[in-house]
Amino acid sequence: MIEGISAVTLGTHEMPRAVRFYRALGFEVLHGDEESSFTRLRVGVSYLNLIAQPAERRWSWWGRVIFYVADVDALYGRALAAGYQPTTVPRDAEWGERYFHLVDPDGHELSFARPLLSSV
Repeated sequence: MIEGISAVTLGTHEMPRAVRFYRALGFEVLHGDEESSFTRLRVGVSYLNLIAQPAERRWSWWGRVIFYVADVDALYGRALAAGYQPTTVPRDAEWGERYFHLVDPDGHELSFARPLLSSV
C-alpha cells in the first residue's frame, strides 16, 4: 500500500536563485546550498529536491506541486513581501480548499493550500 509522497524533485537552471526563492517562502534547507548541484529542502514531513540542469534542457508545463500550509493568506503576504508575484490571489475553491498559485523561477507551478473547515 502506498503511504504518501516522500519527495518531489524539480529541475533548476540556476541553483542559487532557486534556493533563495524557496528559503524566502520558509522552506528549510537540509542538504546542499546555492552552490550545490542537488539541494534537499524540508516540506513538513516530506521533502522538495532541487537538481541542477543544463541551460539547454527545457521543459514544458508538467503539472503542479501542491503544498498544504497552516495559513494561505500569510504565505501569500510573505511571497509578496519577498517580491514575488503569485499568479492568483488566495481564494476558496469549490472542492473545499483555500489556495493560491505561484510559479517558481524555473517555471514550475506551485499551489499553496489549506482545507476549508466543513460546515457540518
